[in-house]
Amino acid sequence: MRIAVGDTIPEATVYVMGESGPESRISTDLFVDRKVVLFALPGAFTPTCSAKHLPGFIEAASDFKEKGVDDIICLSVNDAWVMDAWGKAQEAQGKVTMVGDGNAELSRAMGFASDMSKSGYGERSIRYAMVVDNGVVIHLNVEAPKKFEVSDAQTMLGLV
Repeated sequence: MRIAVGDTIPEATVYVMGESGPESRISTDLFVDRKVVLFALPGAFTPTCSAKHLPGFIEAASDFKEKGVDDIICLSVNDAWVMDAWGKAQEAQGKVTMVGDGNAELSRAMGFASDMSKSGYGERSIRYAMVVDNGVVIHLNVEAPKKFEVSDAQTMLGLV
């Protein structure tokens, strides 16, 4: 069952890059007492994700902050090393928090994991974006397969 507006973010282990390497985080802790925009995508360094999805949020980061958003989280079924390298390549530091869901634990718990094995990707996340206020989903935009129309930064900026 997919997460929906009004639902609470489920508990799962995700990873961020720390000073000494990957550090685990409990997903629910990322949203406590904060307004967060979370967007997820199929993979780091992939064409649409690298050319449009992540760059849009990086460019609009200050606009989100002005509207009271405490953090922008990019989630992908990649490990923390890959997410960190991609964030550095895209100059996301200080603008977007790069979170690895390497085991797809959070993606599965939210009902957004997808078997993309036929394309050589294995299990990944579908593309979506949400606004979360103190752990509760208040807006959710899920993309149709192979589309990028409703989870972009400008659309989400209009919802916060």
